[in-house]
Amino acid sequence: MSAFTASVVWSRGDAVFTDNKYARAFAVVFDGGVSIAGSASPANVPAPFSQADAADPEELLLASVSACHMLWFIDYARRGGFVLDRYEDAAEGVMGKDDRGKVAFTRITLRPKCAWSRAHIPDAAALDELHHKAHEACFIANSLRCEVDVEARA
Repeated sequence: MSAFTASVVWSRGDAVFTDNKYARAFAVVFDGGVSIAGSASPANVPAPFSQADAADPEELLLASVSACHMLWFIDYARRGGFVLDRYEDAAEGVMGKDDRGKVAFTRITLRPKCAWSRAHIPDAAALDELHHKAHEACFIANSLRCEVDVEARA
Protein backbone atom coordinates (compact mmCIF):
# COMPACT_ATOMS: atom_id res chain seq x y z
CA MET A 1 0.00 0.00 0.00
CA SER A 2 0.98 3.65 -0.22
CA ALA A 3 2.01 6.12 2.45
CA PHE A 4 1.45 9.84 2.24
CA THR A 5 2.84 12.82 4.12
CA ALA A 6 1.74 16.34 4.88
CA SER A 7 3.26 18.79 7.31
CA VAL A 8 1.20 21.17 9.40
CA VAL A 9 3.24 24.08 10.75
CA TRP A 10 2.03 26.58 13.36
CA SER A 11 3.98 29.17 15.30
CA ARG A 12 2.87 31.21 18.33
CA GLY A 13 4.74 34.34 17.28
CA ASP A 14 4.64 36.98 20.01
CA ALA A 15 1.19 36.07 21.38
CA VAL A 16 0.91 35.43 25.14
CA PHE A 17 -0.79 32.07 24.44
CA THR A 18 -2.09 31.41 27.97
CA ASP A 19 -4.74 34.12 27.53
CA ASN A 20 -6.31 32.16 24.61
CA LYS A 21 -5.68 35.11 22.27
CA TYR A 22 -3.35 33.47 19.80
CA ALA A 23 -3.71 32.96 16.06
CA ARG A 24 -5.04 29.63 14.83
CA ALA A 25 -3.56 30.16 11.36
CA PHE A 26 -1.08 27.58 10.10
CA ALA A 27 0.49 26.27 6.91
CA VAL A 28 -0.09 22.89 5.32
CA VAL A 29 2.88 21.70 3.29
CA PHE A 30 2.40 18.71 1.03
CA ASP A 31 5.09 16.30 -0.11
CA GLY A 32 5.24 17.84 -3.59
CA GLY A 33 6.13 21.22 -2.12
CA VAL A 34 2.74 22.92 -2.42
CA SER A 35 1.81 24.96 0.62
CA ILE A 36 -1.64 26.30 1.49
CA ALA A 37 -2.85 28.56 4.28
CA GLY A 38 -4.89 26.86 6.96
CA SER A 39 -6.80 28.07 9.98
CA ALA A 40 -9.41 27.06 12.49
CA SER A 41 -12.88 27.64 11.09
CA PRO A 42 -14.30 31.08 11.88
CA ALA A 43 -17.42 29.14 12.95
CA ASN A 44 -15.36 27.64 15.79
CA VAL A 45 -12.80 30.35 16.54
CA PRO A 46 -13.87 33.95 15.91
CA ALA A 47 -11.71 36.49 14.09
CA PRO A 48 -9.12 37.81 14.57
CA PHE A 49 -7.85 34.47 15.92
CA SER A 50 -9.00 32.54 12.83
CA GLN A 51 -8.33 33.42 9.22
CA ALA A 52 -11.45 33.37 7.01
CA ASP A 53 -9.48 33.28 3.75
CA ALA A 54 -7.61 30.10 4.73
CA ALA A 55 -8.75 26.49 4.41
CA ASP A 56 -10.01 25.03 7.67
CA PRO A 57 -9.75 21.31 8.52
CA GLU A 58 -13.44 20.75 7.84
CA GLU A 59 -13.14 22.26 4.36
CA LEU A 60 -10.00 20.24 3.66
CA LEU A 61 -11.77 16.98 4.54
CA LEU A 62 -14.77 17.91 2.40
CA ALA A 63 -12.51 18.86 -0.51
CA SER A 64 -10.66 15.54 -0.15
CA VAL A 65 -13.88 13.54 -0.46
CA SER A 66 -15.02 15.60 -3.45
CA ALA A 67 -11.65 15.41 -5.23
CA CYS A 68 -11.30 11.66 -4.68
CA HIS A 69 -14.78 11.00 -6.06
CA MET A 70 -14.09 13.26 -9.04
CA LEU A 71 -10.81 11.55 -9.91
CA TRP A 72 -12.44 8.12 -9.88
CA PHE A 73 -15.46 9.42 -11.81
CA ILE A 74 -13.41 10.92 -14.63
CA ASP A 75 -11.40 7.69 -14.88
CA TYR A 76 -14.56 5.57 -15.13
CA ALA A 77 -16.02 8.03 -17.66
CA ARG A 78 -12.89 7.63 -19.80
CA ARG A 79 -13.08 3.85 -19.52
CA GLY A 80 -16.72 4.03 -20.66
CA GLY A 81 -15.75 5.93 -23.80
CA PHE A 82 -17.31 9.20 -22.67
CA VAL A 83 -15.52 12.52 -23.20
CA LEU A 84 -15.85 14.76 -20.18
CA ASP A 85 -15.12 18.48 -20.69
CA ARG A 86 -15.77 19.80 -17.19
CA TYR A 87 -16.64 18.50 -13.75
CA GLU A 88 -17.78 20.80 -10.96
CA ASP A 89 -18.91 19.80 -7.49
CA ALA A 90 -20.74 21.95 -4.94
CA ALA A 91 -20.02 19.63 -2.00
CA GLU A 92 -21.59 20.22 1.40
CA GLY A 93 -20.76 18.70 4.77
CA VAL A 94 -23.01 18.73 7.82
CA MET A 95 -21.57 18.40 11.29
CA GLY A 96 -23.40 17.34 14.41
CA LYS A 97 -23.28 14.74 17.14
CA ASP A 98 -22.74 11.22 15.87
CA ASP A 99 -23.90 7.93 17.38
CA ARG A 100 -21.05 8.16 19.93
CA GLY A 101 -22.09 11.65 21.02
CA LYS A 102 -19.01 13.21 19.39
CA VAL A 103 -19.09 16.19 17.06
CA ALA A 104 -18.31 14.84 13.60
CA PHE A 105 -19.39 15.02 10.00
CA THR A 106 -22.77 13.30 9.98
CA ARG A 107 -23.42 13.67 6.26
CA ILE A 108 -21.52 14.74 3.19
CA THR A 109 -23.37 15.48 -0.02
CA LEU A 110 -21.57 15.73 -3.33
CA ARG A 111 -23.40 17.62 -6.08
CA PRO A 112 -21.35 17.04 -9.22
CA LYS A 113 -22.29 18.68 -12.48
CA CYS A 114 -20.68 17.48 -15.71
CA ALA A 115 -20.27 18.92 -19.18
CA TRP A 116 -19.78 16.32 -21.89
CA SER A 117 -18.36 16.44 -25.39
CA ARG A 118 -19.25 14.54 -28.54
CA ALA A 119 -22.31 12.44 -29.25
CA HIS A 120 -21.55 9.68 -26.73
CA ILE A 121 -23.06 11.26 -23.59
CA PRO A 122 -24.10 9.03 -20.69
CA ASP A 123 -27.81 8.67 -20.09
CA ALA A 124 -29.20 8.87 -16.54
CA ALA A 125 -28.57 5.17 -15.83
CA ALA A 126 -24.98 5.31 -17.10
CA LEU A 127 -24.33 8.50 -15.13
CA ASP A 128 -25.66 6.86 -11.96
CA GLU A 129 -23.42 3.84 -12.60
CA LEU A 130 -20.35 6.04 -13.09
CA HIS A 131 -21.04 7.82 -9.79
CA HIS A 132 -21.72 4.52 -8.03
CA LYS A 133 -18.41 3.06 -9.20
CA ALA A 134 -16.56 6.24 -8.24
CA HIS A 135 -18.13 6.23 -4.79
CA GLU A 136 -17.27 2.58 -4.21
CA ALA A 137 -13.64 3.17 -5.26
CA CYS A 138 -13.08 6.45 -3.37
CA PHE A 139 -10.40 5.89 -0.72
CA ILE A 140 -11.47 8.92 1.28
CA ALA A 141 -15.19 8.10 1.40
CA ASN A 142 -14.27 4.54 2.38
CA SER A 143 -12.31 5.97 5.32
CA LEU A 144 -15.20 7.96 6.81
CA ARG A 145 -17.89 6.96 9.28
CA CYS A 146 -20.50 9.41 7.96
CA GLU A 147 -22.81 8.87 5.04
CA VAL A 148 -21.63 10.27 1.69
CA ASP A 149 -24.43 10.91 -0.80
CA VAL A 150 -24.05 11.83 -4.46
CA GLU A 151 -26.73 14.02 -6.02
CA ALA A 152 -25.63 14.23 -9.65
CA ARG A 153 -26.94 17.18 -11.64
CA ALA A 154 -27.36 17.44 -15.39
